[in-house]
Amino acid sequence: MSVIWHDVECGSYVEDLPLWRSLAASYGDPVLDVGAGTGRVAVDLARAGYQVTALDRDPDLLDALGTRLGRNSEIVVVSSQAPVSTVVADARDFNLGERRFPLVIVPMQTIQLLGGPEGRAGFLRCARRHLTPGGVLAVAIAEVLDLYEVADGLPAPGPDVREEDGFVYSSQPTAVRADRAGFVLERRRETVGPSGERTVEDNLIRLDRLTVRGLEREGVAAGFEPAGRRHVPATDDYSGSEVVILRA
Repeated sequence: MSVIWHDVECGSYVEDLPLWRSLAASYGDPVLDVGAGTGRVAVDLARAGYQVTALDRDPDLLDALGTRLGRNSEIVVVSSQAPVSTVVADARDFNLGERRFPLVIVPMQTIQLLGGPEGRAGFLRCARRHLTPGGVLAVAIAEVLDLYEVADGLPAPGPDVREEDGFVYSSQPTAVRADRAGFVLERRRETVGPSGERTVEDNLIRLDRLTVRGLEREGVAAGFEPAGRRHVPATDDYSGSEVVILRA
């Protein structure tokens, strides 16, 4: 079920895609896409002609990405290599051997899922080791989220809905709460089958609290130097993000 819910909740987000394409145009490929999931960004970059390595710890998501690539006639192989290769690994501790990248990207606040400073430090060490000299790491974070709770009568984004094989999947955001450690995103996931059978479950995601300056300081400690910032605007359904650029 991880594949369908990933696609329902993340697959329609496109606001950041021009930024990743712009960075690939500036720094070249291959690109390492960390937290690639089912390939929302990786497939878009491949369509634009870039070689991508998609890294995620969930093998089911990467299997879905491979299947998706196999039936996507829009993607043209621009060299003898496959446009997208996949690696099952934890972002906090991965080793890709001698592979090096001029660009490593971390979309959609993935770095805020790594369990705090220690997890981020592990990732930054790995990313630094796999960058070419002068290569850059680009990381999307959310410093602040709009807080709400449906139970309090406050407006919430509409549900994300997808139909597949006769089943309708709906994911309704119900709350965003803040605490000292970060933010907790709550959703209600509902499935309705072909015969009307219905299941409902609650889902929680925790994002670590992180600021642009804080991430830049952590990057410097890991051997990077700050190399700029970009902004991805908010949409009606998704919060905006700040993209921190760190140079190796």
